[in-house]
Amino acid sequence: MRKTIIATMTAAAVALTAIPANAATVPPVNEDALKAAISGLPSPDTTGALVRITGSGGQWSGVSGVSDITTNAPVNPNGSFRIGSVTKVFTAVLVLRLAQERKIDLNQPVQRYLPGVLPADYPPIPVYTLLDHTSGLPHIDIPEMADPQWVSDHRFDSWSPSQVLATATKHPHEFTPGSAQKYSNTSYIVAGLLVEKVTGHSYARAVRERITDPLGLCHTYYPGNDPRLPNPAARGYVTVNGKLVDMTEMNQSIPWAAGGIISTAEELDKFITALLGGRLLGPAMMDRLFTVPNVETVNNGGPAMYSQGLQTITLNGVTMWGKTGSRYGYSSGVFATRDLARKAVYSVNATTKSTEGQPKIVLRIADAATR
Repeated sequence: MRKTIIATMTAAAVALTAIPANAATVPPVNEDALKAAISGLPSPDTTGALVRITGSGGQWSGVSGVSDITTNAPVNPNGSFRIGSVTKVFTAVLVLRLAQERKIDLNQPVQRYLPGVLPADYPPIPVYTLLDHTSGLPHIDIPEMADPQWVSDHRFDSWSPSQVLATATKHPHEFTPGSAQKYSNTSYIVAGLLVEKVTGHSYARAVRERITDPLGLCHTYYPGNDPRLPNPAARGYVTVNGKLVDMTEMNQSIPWAAGGIISTAEELDKFITALLGGRLLGPAMMDRLFTVPNVETVNNGGPAMYSQGLQTITLNGVTMWGKTGSRYGYSSGVFATRDLARKAVYSVNATTKSTEGQPKIVLRIADAATR
């Protein structure tokens, strides 16, 4: 396998170009750091990568590695990829838009809208707690979450949202809603069911009609039971028993409204620009989008980092809002400063995860994008 890196950059500050005041919130694009972050591919744990940096603070794009380990074809910067849990931002926007339309009361229990979906002995769970991971709902209990061999054997299986949810609700409710934060796909499966119940349409149609069509996002969609990935940025591989297995084609019905959407770097850039720019939500819902609850996380006792739809990170003094995502063979993310001076989208084809929860190359990209 050959090693490749292709990059382009547009300077942030040109003598005759007026730079908005908000561009001062970020440093100039560090082309050398970004190139270094994705260099050396393909490697044993990552086959390919693409990064797109935009915003008034500067622009840069680059790809590295290969899209196919058998042909050594380069990564396509315009290709589609699985966005994993970045899907949660789309789902949260749908719920917040329905609340904005007064079709949902975020403070009311989800049981009011979905009677019988959760066990009778579960406490009332306010709708807003689904979006900021404070619902106390237990994790989905499917081997897909931890066993690559199971994934390889069952990647074409089709699951209904109710079947997926049932694997979680067989367990006891974990803590008082709103009192702590614990990241879980379960809340967003319930949120997807809520969207379908209130709109009367499928989740895929709700995404299309309320988000992607209005924004002109032609390559962003939930694929249903279609396992194919059109024009992929790169094929996705997973290490199974010491060998790379091609997981590019895979049914996404298990993650569904929590992680099943397909998109491209350009369209995720357009989406985060529209969202943070106020095109999808009004002021009240935007406040929720940028409000992290004052609670501790269950896993490590640290402060919460998820709002009702986004997560926040601060690196090198730059605070960004967005979401990471991961599906087998694909790790992706989209982040931006609130003033949109710096926007970053990436997709990497990592075959394993680091102990920090994200592939090491993702941590390098995040650092390079903010310094």
